[in-house]
Amino acid sequence: MKEPDGDKKEMLDRNLLEEQLCELPLYEYHFIDVRQLTFTQRIRDICRTECPMYGKSWACPPGTGTVEECRQRCMAYDKALLIATVTEVRDIADIQETLDTRADHEEVTRQAADLVKSQTGNVFVLSSEACAECESCAYPNEPCRFPERMNPCIESHGILLTDTLEQLGIEFQYGGNVVTWFSLIFYNE
Repeated sequence: MKEPDGDKKEMLDRNLLEEQLCELPLYEYHFIDVRQLTFTQRIRDICRTECPMYGKSWACPPGTGTVEECRQRCMAYDKALLIATVTEVRDIADIQETLDTRADHEEVTRQAADLVKSQTGNVFVLSSEACAECESCAYPNEPCRFPERMNPCIESHGILLTDTLEQLGIEFQYGGNVVTWFSLIFYNE
């Protein structure tokens, strides 16, 4: 798991970053204080009982550590950039079609994280589902092959993102066949 490494370059130039973010196909973005995040074991319970990736990846529980360990990892940063992308699919009930839109969001997440990292020197990224970097994850027998590219999902850290979205007045259910993807890019300001 990536940890803050103290290689902080300088203060974040928010104006410059916002200019750069406007070049990306983001639906919206928000700068948040990490203390606005709600961590709860309930999210982990849903992972354990409903997600087929539980126990199969370093990017998913229990490979990510306990909720408290995940909370501490996130709280090691001052701020987070919350980004969202939306896309429309023909049939929202078609899970494969919906999941096929995820790769585009992950690429935008990588680009946004690179922009933040270029200014702050270090980021920690949580994104939109289980890691898909390798065809077969090394979990649990070997360490992650590409920890610098692995972005665990937001829920893997026990974060109740809907709570934060509601606090900030951010719409996240658009109805119809619209898919909304979110990522959190943690950084120190």
